[in-house]
Amino acid sequence: MKVTFGKKTLLMLFTVLFSLSVVGCAKTNTSTDNNSKEEKVATTKDDYSFDDNDYLTSISWLEKNMKENDKLLIIDARTDKEYGKGHIPGAINVSWQMLAKMDGKAGDKDWGTLQDAATLSKTLGDLGISKEKQVVVYGNKDAWGEDGRVVWSLKRAGIDARMLNGGIDLWSSEKKDVTKDIPEIKKVEVKIDKIDPDINISTDELKKEYDNLKIIDTREKDEYDGATKFGEARGGHLPKSINIPFNKFYNDDATIKSNDEIIKIMDESGIKKDDDIVTYCTGGIRSAHMALALKNAGYEKVRNYDSSFYEWAADESNEVVK
Repeated sequence: MKVTFGKKTLLMLFTVLFSLSVVGCAKTNTSTDNNSKEEKVATTKDDYSFDDNDYLTSISWLEKNMKENDKLLIIDARTDKEYGKGHIPGAINVSWQMLAKMDGKAGDKDWGTLQDAATLSKTLGDLGISKEKQVVVYGNKDAWGEDGRVVWSLKRAGIDARMLNGGIDLWSSEKKDVTKDIPEIKKVEVKIDKIDPDINISTDELKKEYDNLKIIDTREKDEYDGATKFGEARGGHLPKSINIPFNKFYNDDATIKSNDEIIKIMDESGIKKDDDIVTYCTGGIRSAHMALALKNAGYEKVRNYDSSFYEWAADESNEVVK
């Protein structure tokens, strides 16, 4: 039997089909909008600004103070080659090595550790870094946390210093100004009376306190397991040390994770806020960065082992585990 439809019937069918298609599209668009909102919630720039405290400050704080704060001093802690390609306006280039004892070779006693008070006084004076300055130091996410090592060094000398949260990575992604102009450094007189011992531990102190410490190896997993990629005398890690790579504390945009997230990472690793914590890496750079991030998250009893694995592994009497 042949079925035929009148014009009115066809019009009604068309209307129903069109209505269904509109409903379907509306559902799809609603889902997209929800996803968009979720993505906004997941961004980190605003959530983890750490606008201005003892250890971190934000790019918005820095941008504002660049115009208003005559005590501000900006330090680029990257290599001179990276600095030369472009840096934050007004920044001077200060590597961690410039503040350290670099005589001899990696693994020698005290190689790479912070300079003594007299030497550091002259170094800082030549760089124009005085106790009256408010210092902001930045690095880049794919390096070793050199900004943390420089801030750690300056704090031990009594200088008001903190890391720029997000570093050059976030500064650049936000399309802030960069320059190749190198500012003139004005030397100043600096007298460091003593080096603060509270955020560092020596090899001898580490051995004495070993059984009472929670020791964190901040290197990559392959280094912890035995890879020797930077001229270490031996491969492996300190006995009973816990591997938490320092960059595990980074968000994708190079900002530092929230305190709650850092606490969660530490809890999962069996480390509590009242533990006596020591961080180490190859030469005390990555571990200095983590030590400051932990301080910022409320872990008061944390020290950086700045001699780190270079010195530990070079002494055959020290046990190394793989």
